[in-house]
Amino acid sequence: MNKIIFILILLVSFSSCKKGQSDASSDSADTTSGATEKYESLIYPEETHFKSIRQVTYGGDNAEAYWSFDDKQLVFQSNNAKWGVGCDQMFLMNANETFTDSIAPPMLSTGKGRTTCAYFLPDNKHIIYASTHLKQDECPDAPLKKNGKYIWPIYDSYDIFVADLEGNIVKQLTDEIGYDAEPTVSPKGDKIVFTSTRSGDLELYTMNIDGTDVKQITNELGYDGGAFFSPDGSKLIFRSSRPKTEKEIKEYKELLAEGLVEPTEMELYICNADGSELRQLTDLGNANWSPFFHPSGDKVLFSSNFESERGFPFNLYLIDIDGKNLKRVTHSETFDAFPVFSNDGKYLAFSSNRNNGGGRDTNLFIAQWQD
Repeated sequence: MNKIIFILILLVSFSSCKKGQSDASSDSADTTSGATEKYESLIYPEETHFKSIRQVTYGGDNAEAYWSFDDKQLVFQSNNAKWGVGCDQMFLMNANETFTDSIAPPMLSTGKGRTTCAYFLPDNKHIIYASTHLKQDECPDAPLKKNGKYIWPIYDSYDIFVADLEGNIVKQLTDEIGYDAEPTVSPKGDKIVFTSTRSGDLELYTMNIDGTDVKQITNELGYDGGAFFSPDGSKLIFRSSRPKTEKEIKEYKELLAEGLVEPTEMELYICNADGSELRQLTDLGNANWSPFFHPSGDKVLFSSNFESERGFPFNLYLIDIDGKNLKRVTHSETFDAFPVFSNDGKYLAFSSNRNNGGGRDTNLFIAQWQD
């Protein structure tokens, strides 16, 4: 689903980033497409896991950057109007590239409807992503609030597609009635996990990378989504807004019937890849989401506002998979989320509002990681 909407909501009253020290060095080449690079406040003094950092985009809302299996490229979503799109579409970049808001990377989606959650397939020549383009050419409406509460739309027009790196759709993986989106691929290259409403609730499913052998993984009431495999493919980490009280259950079902969910209360859950041994990993309150396994497989990096009284800032945190040793990683005063490690474990791609001049742009950053 389109998590960028959530970002835009939270940014309405955000202030500019705190000034801090930075390290703009990189041990990889930097091909800058006309960008004037600015390195103020890219790394705050407390962010000791970042050896260096590079800003990739300079305008619009850019998020969910996922690495190719060989770590040479990334695919990400953006709604940058200066790139000729009205809502989120999928773009391709080389790992060492930087883009201004006026020079667009290649677009891999159709440019129609709305897209979300692209991910590379093991051959590094194809991606999967969810799109509404079969149902409408225009961007679907994106309601932001209902009864004074923040909401996410769950478009029943989303299906999952395979495209090559020229943007040609070569296969449709889902055609069920309802929401099919949020696909990610196991590092083993054999399975895809995704979220679907085909059961009447938002549950996790897995399938082979060719779309066969679909299996339901979760079966408890609540929005189970944003799932990722562990490095060895044996586990899944995901977010959930499991309603518990009679009032919460009633409100959840009523919103879902309208194709909506409320994302302000979410915790992280972990299970085996077949759904067994499901357990709650966090119990922090507020919104805990966009989890991704540390390369060791023993920790999870995620975004949370549990320390926030006003709903922001969001920062990145590490936690062991047994729920111990919670540690704050970023120290932003606004928004850090969507952390994704490269397959070799050397780099971290994430989205942030740092260095945006106090505006609302959410840009991509790539940091050199150190434990």
